[in-house]
Amino acid sequence: MAALALASSLLAACGGDSGTPELVWYINPDSGGQDAVAEKCSTDDYTISTQVLPQDAGQQRIQLARRLAAKDPEIDLMSLDPPFTAEFADAGFLAEVPQDAREQLEQQGTFQGALDAATWNDKLVVFPFWSNTQVLWYRKSFVEKAGIDMSQPVTWDQIIDAASENGGKIGVQANKYEGYVVWINALVEGAGGTILENPEEGVDAEITLGDEAGQKAAGIIEKLASSEAAPADLSVSNEGTAGSTFGSDQGSFLVNWTYIFKNYDETAPDVAKDIGYTRYPQTVEGEESRPPYGGIGIGVSAYSDDQELALEAAQCLVDPESQGINADLTGNMPASTEGYEYEALQETFPADLLELFQTSVDAAAPRTVTPYWSDVSGSIQNIWHPPRSVDDETPERSTTFIEDVLKGGDLL
Repeated sequence: MAALALASSLLAACGGDSGTPELVWYINPDSGGQDAVAEKCSTDDYTISTQVLPQDAGQQRIQLARRLAAKDPEIDLMSLDPPFTAEFADAGFLAEVPQDAREQLEQQGTFQGALDAATWNDKLVVFPFWSNTQVLWYRKSFVEKAGIDMSQPVTWDQIIDAASENGGKIGVQANKYEGYVVWINALVEGAGGTILENPEEGVDAEITLGDEAGQKAAGIIEKLASSEAAPADLSVSNEGTAGSTFGSDQGSFLVNWTYIFKNYDETAPDVAKDIGYTRYPQTVEGEESRPPYGGIGIGVSAYSDDQELALEAAQCLVDPESQGINADLTGNMPASTEGYEYEALQETFPADLLELFQTSVDAAAPRTVTPYWSDVSGSIQNIWHPPRSVDDETPERSTTFIEDVLKGGDLL
């Protein structure tokens, strides 16, 4: 028995040494883009397999953080939402991006916003993979009825009034989740403000949500929530439900991500033909909007047993062709200008829409890069939800609450 056990262990060891290393990439759910890229980037030196994370971004963070905190070597690569990059890097969970890889990213025209969102303490800590942004989608038939000139910049006030007066509903993301904070952040940034300043100060960062820009953001949310343009499910609306509102008979305007353009091709072709698009609405008339910034960066675990191979693989996963393949399959746009040159994208999307996506990414407002973003976001959700409760006192109340949570004086 002892001899057989010894022989088995020796055979297992030999098999493990001679086998091709497998890099495990934890991905966010999509329609097959990341699997296709993993297959493309597998080589004779390593294969890349995928494991799907939960749908909810917060649950993705929790699953990854727990395993990385335990120094789990079974995670080699991970698709990481920008708000969690600083938190993971500050905790030492991420391997730094090598200089040659950074040069590759710059040469392929990676958007500055994507690089900024992937940086912590002046170090690039994730590889920008796709960069998403929101635009204002509208139903052509509705704006014709309402008599709005969509060739000119429009404001939130204008679209709320137009929808209210013409039987339309506006699709937004206002459930108690990260997507709602994305909307709030875009409104605040569009008014020239920011949620917090000096993030390098950690818990002592200056919370500026109560300033004039926060007041303007609250005013827009209050106006929509109390108007005829508010959908019945406003307080639980997310990307999917907002898309359903837009596709209904009451569809008028929608703020949502890039994939919406192809969202109705098979299920509602009449809606697909009726879709128009323009720049994200202005918070303040005459001041350029700051569209939301989203996306995914690929992080390499500091605890991977194959860290060097994983860093090599990550460079392939984010090269222009990989970004193009993913964008074509998922509608999540590339993080670089060269990725936009992928031929299939040129055939799938109109040239002016591809240009709008890129200019919107350039103008986008990422959420503040801070290791405490989860606490900041949770605090905002706590005070600003439901949307119908928002008033002119909300920004200041949330400022106080965020400060108390960060300094341990209150709990989420």
